[in-house]
Amino acid sequence: MTTTPALDLHADPVDLTAALVDIASESRSEETIADAVEAALRAQTTGFEILRHGNRVLARTDRGRDRRVVLAGHLDTVPVAGNLPHRREPDGAEGDVLHGCGTVDMKSGDAVFLHLAATLTDPGPDLTLIFYDCEEIAAKYNGLGVLERELPEWLDGDVAILGEPTAGLIEAGCQGTLRVRLRATGTRSHSARSWMGDNAIHKLAEALGLLAGYRPRRVDIDGCEYREGLSAVRVGGGVAGNVIPDEAGIDVNFRFAPDRSIDQALDHVREVFAGPLSAGTLDIEVTDSAAGALPGLADPAAAALVAAADGEFRAKYGWTDVSRFSARGIPAVNLGPGDPNLAHRVDERVPVAQIRRVTDILRSYLTAPAG
Repeated sequence: MTTTPALDLHADPVDLTAALVDIASESRSEETIADAVEAALRAQTTGFEILRHGNRVLARTDRGRDRRVVLAGHLDTVPVAGNLPHRREPDGAEGDVLHGCGTVDMKSGDAVFLHLAATLTDPGPDLTLIFYDCEEIAAKYNGLGVLERELPEWLDGDVAILGEPTAGLIEAGCQGTLRVRLRATGTRSHSARSWMGDNAIHKLAEALGLLAGYRPRRVDIDGCEYREGLSAVRVGGGVAGNVIPDEAGIDVNFRFAPDRSIDQALDHVREVFAGPLSAGTLDIEVTDSAAGALPGLADPAAAALVAAADGEFRAKYGWTDVSRFSARGIPAVNLGPGDPNLAHRVDERVPVAQIRRVTDILRSYLTAPAG
């Protein structure tokens, strides 16, 4: 029989981070950490309704406040790479640093949320906490997506905060992403008689030129500057060293600002490649898409969070689960300890000071009187 690890939610959130990190929780193996989180919430918090749903742990208060804040974080990590258990070491530039798988992405954010749930005696808003599984793998397994489909009322709130690593700064909203495949076809022939074939790879030249010359749009939304990007991420074609290829393709990724819908993003991509598409040189297939999230910082609930963070915020580059909340009309931001550039690395590490800074920001925000 496996013993559930004990978590002390009243402990220093740095120590709580270390305890969470030492519970290995690779995607699809989150049962042990979910057991520990559930047991700690049931034993060490008051006023919360607590629900276990698979390897997802949910908790919420119902004090009749006039606003609700959702705190959400995933419990899973990428595979361990010889970087467990945690270790804490001094760093001349950053003070003490906590090393280990998940320190950045995102057990330090989870620790902050759990610590606040246990230590806030009279928060201004009602709180919902969501700890979910399978964020680090294919979207169809994402635990927050499961909740969105099966228990959508648990995602409701006036503002949502995802504990994704942001180095302790608010990163508002997120970019959308669209992937398309541009495909060219031709006629196969022996390369010694190339004039008898029609080289599909050569037909990609115009599209590659358009990508090389592309100038990304920059747009300001709620004081956040989003910079778009349209990039070839894969090129494929060819059969053998002596064959003119009859098929070739380019995979293109468009990272777009959240003021565009997926349909508008696709329209833009079609516009960029209008020449070869209209000439029939290429055809286009959508292979993946996800909507972006508007920052929503003008919303009073979000503006109060910005104020608690001393007015420091920036746009989020990349896609995160804030998009799920934004699609429901809920302003959502990313705020967590850790440099996102260190996520998933063997030397993943988080400065202790950032864990404490995020704890202080959220404590100030969540103890402000309800309106």
